[in-house]
Amino acid sequence: MTLLRRSRPLLLLCSALLLTACFGDNAKPAPPPAVVAPPPPAPKVRVGIALGGGAAKGFAHIGVIKMLEANGIEPVVVSGTSAGSVVGALYASGMDPFQMQKQAFALDEAKIRDVRLFSGGLVQGLKLQDYVNELVGKRNIQQLKKPFAAVATRLETGERTVFVRGNTGQAVRASSSIPGVFEPVVIGQASYVDGGVVSPVPVDAARELGADFVIAVDISTKAPGTKPGSMLGIVNQSIAIMGQRLGEQELGRADIVVRPRVNDIGPADFQQKNNAILEGERAALAAMPQIKAKLAELQHARDTAHAAKHAPPKPDPRCLEEPSRLGRLLGRDVKCDAAGQPAKQ
Repeated sequence: MTLLRRSRPLLLLCSALLLTACFGDNAKPAPPPAVVAPPPPAPKVRVGIALGGGAAKGFAHIGVIKMLEANGIEPVVVSGTSAGSVVGALYASGMDPFQMQKQAFALDEAKIRDVRLFSGGLVQGLKLQDYVNELVGKRNIQQLKKPFAAVATRLETGERTVFVRGNTGQAVRASSSIPGVFEPVVIGQASYVDGGVVSPVPVDAARELGADFVIAVDISTKAPGTKPGSMLGIVNQSIAIMGQRLGEQELGRADIVVRPRVNDIGPADFQQKNNAILEGERAALAAMPQIKAKLAELQHARDTAHAAKHAPPKPDPRCLEEPSRLGRLLGRDVKCDAAGQPAKQ
């Protein structure tokens, strides 16, 4: 009897321990932290540059590109109209701005001017085509290092034509064939003239190449209130006036418009090439704070959307509970994976 009394506390303790084992809540060991691979980085904003037409004013494009690259902004797609197609083709071929500037200073007008009277234009344009093909290594457009588009106008219908394949020099020649100055360029069954008639600054072509952010360079002639002193000047100003309203609409679709102050440079004033390049540099530098701010804003929005899309799912509430030993014994325990989600059975 005495032994039974002495054993009673021990029996009570054992019973309590058994009940706790069956029905009590045991602390669930903390699961190891989930190893979630970081999401891939958001793709960078694809910057495109749209280079407008303007004959000898086109040297300003070199200065703009030079300042963009000096500030860490390198366009990955290039579109060009008329003079802009010449610079654009060289840039897309892999030339850097300093190489283009060297070629500009070494340019002899005789290399690109082949006058032929009574043939629909004063200049045939074949020399320009050969000159461009020589500088790009005789590669077709689709073989250039950057996606490139040259914009021309189909003479029969007035439709905009965007060349993204084929003979680079020929596409540039078609894009640069100022009506009344150059002969129309025949490609296949169609004839083509200067792209400035329908797309003075080819913003839309840059978008079509995949640009997310388009920097447009407008070097078009603004009517100064005086009559031009040469036939080329008259033709150039007439085209600018005809395409001015159309050009404004397309420029409105650009993210940034850079306007070098080259209105005083004549369309055939190739001696002003250095001044044109300097004006391009000045205009690009003036626009640089706005370019950087808008680019950063667009990249931030893209990063935020990308992070939200690739964020890991929130843990399932059932996986945060600590089930009882009884729940586990009855098979009611929810098995979870390392990410806090119910494991697939």
